[in-house]
Amino acid sequence: MPPILADVTPYLIALVAIATLGPLQFGYHLAELNAPQDVITCRHSSPGNALKQALKLLAPDKEWGKDIDCIPMTPANFAAISAIFTAGGLIGALGAGPLTSRFGRRFCMLVTAGLYLFGSAIETFAKSVAVILIARILTGTGAGASTVIVPLYISEVAPPTKRGFFGAFTQVSINTGILFTQTLGFFLSHDSAWRWIFGVGVILALAHAAGLLFVVPESPAWTASVKGDVAEARRTLQRIRGRLINIDEEADSWGASDVKPPTERERLLAEEGTEPEGGAGVLTPALGTSRQPKTHLGFVQVVQDPMYRPAIIAVVGIMFAQQLCGINSIIMYSVSLLRDLLPISSGVLTIIISIINLVTTIASSPLPDRYGRKKCILYSILGQGSSSLLLALSIRFGLKIVSAIAVLLFVACFALGLGPVPFIMASELVGPEAVSATQSWALAASYIATFLVAYLFPIVNEALNGKLGGAGWVYFIFAGFAALWALFVARNVPETKGKKDVDEVWGRARRVD
Repeated sequence: MPPILADVTPYLIALVAIATLGPLQFGYHLAELNAPQDVITCRHSSPGNALKQALKLLAPDKEWGKDIDCIPMTPANFAAISAIFTAGGLIGALGAGPLTSRFGRRFCMLVTAGLYLFGSAIETFAKSVAVILIARILTGTGAGASTVIVPLYISEVAPPTKRGFFGAFTQVSINTGILFTQTLGFFLSHDSAWRWIFGVGVILALAHAAGLLFVVPESPAWTASVKGDVAEARRTLQRIRGRLINIDEEADSWGASDVKPPTERERLLAEEGTEPEGGAGVLTPALGTSRQPKTHLGFVQVVQDPMYRPAIIAVVGIMFAQQLCGINSIIMYSVSLLRDLLPISSGVLTIIISIINLVTTIASSPLPDRYGRKKCILYSILGQGSSSLLLALSIRFGLKIVSAIAVLLFVACFALGLGPVPFIMASELVGPEAVSATQSWALAASYIATFLVAYLFPIVNEALNGKLGGAGWVYFIFAGFAALWALFVARNVPETKGKKDVDEVWGRARRVD
């Protein structure tokens, strides 16, 4: 067992694995239309050359590509069903916070599993664009909610010293889902087999729901602080940590005034206003006086306050940079986009891209703590911009090997900084009283920018190729965006690494209210 998991119980690992099936399905559904795009839209029903050779080994006498099962649609229709997923994500992300605070993390994760289940089932049997749109809204809503609920749940069940390690599982799970669906898409993008890509989504959702129902408990922190059942919360936490681990200090952090149930004598003395033998403070915080609640800023308040407005501008900017540098043009459209432009099958290259995205995300996770958040974002943007320019030029001049290398560099540069770091900085640029509102701004900006890329990219790409001739023109635009966003980050985003508080981050005197 790795040293970092030495004092972690198998039960905790199981909880995290089940919970992160939510983000995994996010990645799965985000990329599920990439490989089978041409088959679904009736452009052709035959498998690609690389897949055809593999299928011939399994069934040499079968003539693949004759069982036509597709949904006629225009490029604008396909862009809509791709982008509507992110619109659902925005709804889910903004609605999940209040709901999970009121009804609990486990219940809301079950709701997301239900959304994934019904959305995947509808997709599997869809016969029209309208039906797929409905299905994609459902899965998108589940995905957006998962990006809020699961990191919160993991932070509340993981040991305090290992929250960074377990917190990285969310992004790793998303990339694993992307890799999984791209691999399935390579083998199933022909005839009517593409419907099984959606069918596997049903299986994943059922497994997720079963794990939540029979294995995953409610968050101990929520049970204690919202539901008020401290005894149950302590039992749950003890089971997660192991029976020999002292959980008193962690339970104290819940902020519940009755972390340890008082004895009858302590209760009676408290009613009389006296203290038991042993001096002052015995009843605090066990029975102590009520704490002054900390004021939290709302979604609108945080942008109206000039103290926090620069942070909101920075957060929204880096979230737009994350998407407008073009990563989802590859994640969502690479198979059809790169067909016949590269020296190898675009489906095979897409799988390689997904592997590089996953491996680089894992390998680069220590870099923000070592070199700084701002530096990682800047290098990531500059790397993506350079790769975009290289990709555009290599496609224009027919340099297929260079094009393949540029695509791989493009994805690797994203995983170095723009992928994981923006969400880290969203909680470091403001104080605790504004973190929730700032995260909401971050999620809203991320999903709006993703929607713009998902919807407009195929339309703009086709328009440019038709007007200017050839392919690759759109990546000149992404290279230009990268230059602009690099200037924005250099000017508007402060470094947060090594800063003790938000006042030091922004270089100002401590605010006293």
